Amino acid sequence: MRRILLIVSGSVAAYKALEFARLARKGGFAVTGLLTAGGARFVTPHALAAITGSRVHGDLWSLEEEVQAGHIRLARDHDAIVVAPASADLIAKMAAGLADDLATTVLLATTRPVLVAPAMNPTMWAHPATRANVETLRGRGVAFAGPEEGEMAEPEHGLGRLVEPPALLEAVRAMLADGPLAGRHALVTSGPTFEAIDPVRFIGNRSSGRQGHAIAAALAGLGARVTLVSGPVSLPDPPGVRVIRVESAREMLAACEAALPADVAVCAAAVADWRPETEAGAKIKKVAGAPPPAIALAENPDILATLSAAGDRRPRLVIGFAAETEDVIAHAEAKRARKGCDWILANDVGAGVFGAAENAVTLVTEAGAEPWPRMAKEDVARRLAARIAEALR
Repeated sequence: MRRILLIVSGSVAAYKALEFARLARKGGFAVTGLLTAGGARFVTPHALAAITGSRVHGDLWSLEEEVQAGHIRLARDHDAIVVAPASADLIAKMAAGLADDLATTVLLATTRPVLVAPAMNPTMWAHPATRANVETLRGRGVAFAGPEEGEMAEPEHGLGRLVEPPALLEAVRAMLADGPLAGRHALVTSGPTFEAIDPVRFIGNRSSGRQGHAIAAALAGLGARVTLVSGPVSLPDPPGVRVIRVESAREMLAACEAALPADVAVCAAAVADWRPETEAGAKIKKVAGAPPPAIALAENPDILATLSAAGDRRPRLVIGFAAETEDVIAHAEAKRARKGCDWILANDVGAGVFGAAENAVTLVTEAGAEPWPRMAKEDVARRLAARIAEALR
């Protein structure tokens, strides 16, 4: 049985930790609770002990536990450590390497995988100090789940809500590589690319990244180690996924090549075909009476074709998307042959797909075209992930 150490820090969202613990135990995990001083303000040790069925820890200076090196035992005797909710304060202490209570001492002493689920006010989450702390922890291999966008405890709306318990459990399973894609590396691209005209303006498109992010989450949910290379989007990071943020097509290609080798690559990003040949160093000013400036375009690198022709580093399965407005299947079949990829998911973007919650795709393979019914983008992602797992088995 896999063992989870659940660290609950000070946030009104701490009540969700109880539901996560319940779901984790139901899903076959053993859960041990650890409350910070702030966490104990919102969740009692009795409640957490009742849900986990085990003793709750919290005192770094417990003579009884420290005689047996309690903080080291907690750090090493579990398969994973989940910090949920993780306050801005605890994230800052983790980034700084502080060890002034039991939670931070355990986190500094552990060699186990750590998953952090932030929960805080949107302004706190967006603060440069918090963003820098998060990036520091990501660089050390700490995984993040959420936060999500929504209503906060205070009358505000934004990015800062604790990820829901089922999604958090899915992230834990992905981190521990449970599932048919365990041991596999998946590379996914998502969102648009922005090609700079000047420091203010750019060429872009309407892609929200919702489908690509859903695919990354679904692959992680089946146990894959997922690298998501994302253009500019407003979506939260998928649970248990390593995210690399880029803007331009050239940056996206460089990030994809650096992420290889991979077992599967899913190119779901809407990459701009062209970019301005030159980027102005200052904002291009409008001059009264003068004609608009002419913008010469240069062709962007073809990421799907490059990955398909990567030689020994080519993923075993390379999948692209064909966003079309007419003759969808014919264009998708031609694109699959031209790019050298294995599968193409074709969709009619003229039907309001960009930014929408649903998608209708046709899977185009060497065997032919297989239309899928219209469904939620998350369901498209799960269906595609299942097909990938079957192909790589």
